[in-house]
Amino acid sequence: MESLGDLLGRYTIKEPDEVQAVKRYIAEQFNSESSVGLQGDTALIITVASAALANTLRLRTPAIQKAASTTKRLVFRIG
Repeated sequence: MESLGDLLGRYTIKEPDEVQAVKRYIAEQFNSESSVGLQGDTALIITVASAALANTLRLRTPAIQKAASTTKRLVFRIG
């Protein structure tokens, strides 16, 4: 019988393309890391380190949606 660690070691999770695109946009434009998650099929949850960056990203919502090729709602969080 295999251990849980062995089973999980073979399982790889690939991020959706739109999540990768949002992270890449933030890294290239603002030289900052972010965490991006999905909320069902309707929203992308974007978590960044500062309120200033979150507000700037909020103003650039159309550009981020275009870069990620998505029509999902973007939710910005500070964390």
